[in-house]
Amino acid sequence: MRQIFARMPWWVKWIAVPVIALAVFGGLITSIIGFVIEVLFKVLLFVALVGGLIFLVRKFMTSSSSSSKDW
Repeated sequence: MRQIFARMPWWVKWIAVPVIALAVFGGLITSIIGFVIEVLFKVLLFVALVGGLIFLVRKFMTSSSSSSKDW
């Protein structure tokens, strides 16, 4: 493979081949990147919701235990 590209001009190796690769695999690459971003967003959303739930439960448990002492 190196012998094939050794005789080619620099612009074929560094411009033409990457452009062709992006044209052929561009949809696949964007699909993979979109999927990864979607999964990361869902993970962050899950962590935020679980953190909020834990915060609310602790706040409720603290307020209910202090109000039960008042009785």
